[in-house]
Amino acid sequence: MSSEFVIGLAGQALYTVLKVSAPMLGLGLIVGLLVSIFQATTHIQEQTLAFVPKIVAVFVSILVFGPWILNVMVDFTGRILGHLADFIG
Repeated sequence: MSSEFVIGLAGQALYTVLKVSAPMLGLGLIVGLLVSIFQATTHIQEQTLAFVPKIVAVFVSILVFGPWILNVMVDFTGRILGHLADFIG
């Protein structure tokens, strides 16, 4: 295994993590922003009000994007195992 291969694999792994986590993070960010605007306009400063909608939004995004996430992870794992087979055999 060369250092270029390891660095490339680390870069692909980081890109895959960012790609897989983007839907949950993006939806959580949007819901958090909307809740913050709602709290600012109504002067409701309840701390738990910010967390519950974000948690629900993240769970819903996991349900919606779950098959896509699984497909991306299986493809990445298949590529890693394919490269591993090249080095062994």
